[in-house]
Amino acid sequence: MGFGMEILFVLMLGLLILGPKRLHTILAHAVRAKAELENATRGLRSQLAAELNAAPGSGKNDCSHVLVGDCELCSTPKSAQ
Repeated sequence: MGFGMEILFVLMLGLLILGPKRLHTILAHAVRAKAELENATRGLRSQLAAELNAAPGSGKNDCSHVLVGDCELCSTPKSAQ
């Protein structure tokens, strides 16, 4: 049984249980929810891409990955932070 046949089976079962009017409204709500989810995902992706592509302002290292002590990863002493 292929993926298309499974969807057809679920739709036919929904048609028998819910009836044509209720099935139509439920499918309309599902399509709207899917569109809103895709829109939110698109917005999140563009915002994330903008944040990742943002260049640092002054060119100095941001050592936010260091909690205590000197930064061994970017060799910036604690006093320079």
